[in-house]
Amino acid sequence: MERLRQRLEAAEKALAAFEKLANLKNLNDVERDAAIQRFEFSFEASWKAAKQYLYDVEGVDAGSPKGVIRSCREVHLLEDEEAVLALEMVNDRNLTVHTYNVEVAIKIQKNLPQYNNLLHQWVERMNSKVI
Repeated sequence: MERLRQRLEAAEKALAAFEKLANLKNLNDVERDAAIQRFEFSFEASWKAAKQYLYDVEGVDAGSPKGVIRSCREVHLLEDEEAVLALEMVNDRNLTVHTYNVEVAIKIQKNLPQYNNLLHQWVERMNSKVI
């Protein structure tokens, strides 16, 4: 359970940094790239916290981000529509290596506010069940 607490704390710290850029409008290219980078960190920290949560609390051993998201839906950490958005988030996360492609970067940036909200809710729900 200690590892889970550490992972949740890391996710909260990453999300606090991500939130500073996620909802800003009219970002220049450097700010956009920074926001996408913070999204990557936040997503990684959050899905790994969820993986640990599933293992420690629910007894579920899921290995991939999409598997973790599906399992979180099954244990009611995510609603159906949130799970769909989370799966889209994984796809965008996988595209972040192509941020040199301006069209891809702009598309991802437009999704950052809703991803920020979803990640916060996800981590908050895990925290409320652990404490």
